[in-house]
Amino acid sequence: MKKLTPFVISCLLLFGVAACDNASKTSESAPNNPNAAPQTPTAQTTEASQKDAQSEVRRRQLNEDIRAREQRNNTTGGDTKRAKADLESEVRSKLEANIPKGQLTVNAADGGVVTVAGTVTNQQELAKIEKLAKEIKGVKSVVVKATVAKVTN
Repeated sequence: MKKLTPFVISCLLLFGVAACDNASKTSESAPNNPNAAPQTPTAQTTEASQKDAQSEVRRRQLNEDIRAREQRNNTTGGDTKRAKADLESEVRSKLEANIPKGQLTVNAADGGVVTVAGTVTNQQELAKIEKLAKEIKGVKSVVVKATVAKVTN
């Protein structure tokens, strides 16, 4: 039994690491990799994403998630050392709440460097990406690889 317990725990941890390896995305159709070429969203996809993201319940949920993460990070040492997954998740939530029509991928690297790629529907949304991402504690710089895409019917 003493040998079985560490084995089971190790398997669970290994599974957890593999399951958390996905890039943070603001929509299902966002590219899986910040270096991948973004696809132009269809009108239906854009409308469905917009309705979900613009709902008041969804915005409140995203803001509460960000607040909870910030409180946890302040308790555990603030932004002196932030996990890349936390930065990705918080930036993604911030972008999702404020750029509802975007299809963006967020990737964090060491040193607080965050890369955002994918598509947005207009130049104003593109211009908001860096400002919004830098509002998250621990983000030191933002690389914006997103583009403005025309919506197809």
